[in-house]
Amino acid sequence: MPDNKERSGCQDRKRIDVDQDYELQDWSKKLGVTKEQLKEAVRAVGDNAEKVRDHLRSSGGGGSGDKPSRG
Repeated sequence: MPDNKERSGCQDRKRIDVDQDYELQDWSKKLGVTKEQLKEAVRAVGDNAEKVRDHLRSSGGGGSGDKPSRG
């Protein structure tokens, strides 16, 4: 089922839809990457948010998101 644009902030937070500009902007900001870096990550690993976050971390492209780094 597609996101209901009338219910802002209620997207499926486990999936990243790079075809929806508002999601692309939101996820890019949240993950600390450019829109193009986010699109590239989704092309590489699919739209699962956790996989995208992990991919961005491993490639040095940001991906800090909600979780603090350890160290």
